[in-house]
Amino acid sequence: MAVEGAWDLSVSTPVGRIRAVAEFRREGGTLTGTARGEGEEVALTGVVLDGDRLTWKQRVTKPLRLNLTFDVRVDGDTLNGTSRAGRLPPSKVTGRRRPAHS
Repeated sequence: MAVEGAWDLSVSTPVGRIRAVAEFRREGGTLTGTARGEGEEVALTGVVLDGDRLTWKQRVTKPLRLNLTFDVRVDGDTLNGTSRAGRLPPSKVTGRRRPAHS
């Protein structure tokens, strides 16, 4: 399964819906990526694709300073799962892959 490309993400948090764009790419056989949203761009770390399960971590400073852990299932051009920030309850994550530019 390939996850490379840009994904429009929506995270339903206790403080409201947060929209972001995650971009995944493969560098030398390793998945890496970045996420943009809330006026900042951050690197994704620990990106792992195991079957249809995609996990990664990222640090954000807006709207709050948080360390986030994502755990989603990829189904074609959509993904669904959760994001956790420390001991807070998990937030629902949905996403849709952006069409590739031709």
